[in-house]
Amino acid sequence: MSRVYFTTARGTRWDYRYSVLGRFERMLGECGLLKFEKGEYVAVKTHFGSEGAHRVVRPSFLGKVTNAVKSAGGKPFVTDTVRIMGVDYLEVANQNGINHLSVGAPVILADGPFGKDSLIISAPGDVLGEIAVASAIHDSSAMVVCSHIKGHIQAGYAGAIKNLAMGGVSAAHREGGWKKGRGHMHCNGEVPLSWEAEVCTYCLQCENVCPKGAIKFVDEKLVQDKSQCWFCGRCARVCPSGALTLPVNNDTFQKSLAESAGAVLSTFKPGKVIYINFMFEIQPECDCMPSCDTPMLQDQGILISDDLVAIEQATVDILRKGSPLPGSVAEERECKPGDDVLAMVNPRNYMLCIEHAERLGLGRREYELVEVQ
Repeated sequence: MSRVYFTTARGTRWDYRYSVLGRFERMLGECGLLKFEKGEYVAVKTHFGSEGAHRVVRPSFLGKVTNAVKSAGGKPFVTDTVRIMGVDYLEVANQNGINHLSVGAPVILADGPFGKDSLIISAPGDVLGEIAVASAIHDSSAMVVCSHIKGHIQAGYAGAIKNLAMGGVSAAHREGGWKKGRGHMHCNGEVPLSWEAEVCTYCLQCENVCPKGAIKFVDEKLVQDKSQCWFCGRCARVCPSGALTLPVNNDTFQKSLAESAGAVLSTFKPGKVIYINFMFEIQPECDCMPSCDTPMLQDQGILISDDLVAIEQATVDILRKGSPLPGSVAEERECKPGDDVLAMVNPRNYMLCIEHAERLGLGRREYELVEVQ
């Protein structure tokens, strides 16, 4: 049984050692999982957020991670892959407080400023085939995956698997384009975006939300640049009238996430990747959206493990016991204590992804929870 270390979000003593940060600092040392060779480069993978989406892993926590990596002999750098143009994305990271001064380590883009620095890697399973893994992650010999736990419009649940699967690969490969990058998971092949002009209100939300500028309206007609589109589905998600639809096979998408994560992990030796799940400000949408709603579940705490599947199973087990928050989408969906809020807010079979990851040999769902107080 894999061990998953846990500390609660509660802080009931006026003593730094028992604050969440203090306990997290002790967790990093006491779990005994951060073991690196002297001078070894260690990627600290996180999500930089978006302009308008600020509920990312806080720099204070990332700083504790980089300090722990240094204490264990490694040389950390904090990284993510390009979601919007690279220089702009680094500015977003800085706006969200993630920079060299705040996290105590260089902050870089794993797939370069243009999002094309990647290598084609074979993926396990029978859905993806292969995918473009970001070069700085591919070339690192160790990694700490810091994931902000939240909902997701397609995945239902976004944790460590999604962080690896979507954030460890490029949006597009230099030669293979989006069909070898992140878009490959979203649609598994080119699926036409459908637009119904008669119900369109021309609010332009789809055009504004597109991270690649792949949608424009010309003479009251929608024009899609398929060479730029990576089929993320944000345009269809924000359309208030239902004029836009992007067909997605959700079961295939869930499996592709696990397989992409497997491709990323295949570039590391066993035991060289550690996972930290931060269950704070659990919002209904991904951090890549240009806005964020109020949290839908009460803060739960932090989990650490070297088993990807175990930490994901432990996370959703804890979230299912969490309290839905008033004034959130959970209240709108009439969620009650004990309900699976994730599934009610974004109706997706998110367990399929975790189960598929276990079948691929990425970890085990059975775990022992070790609480750090």
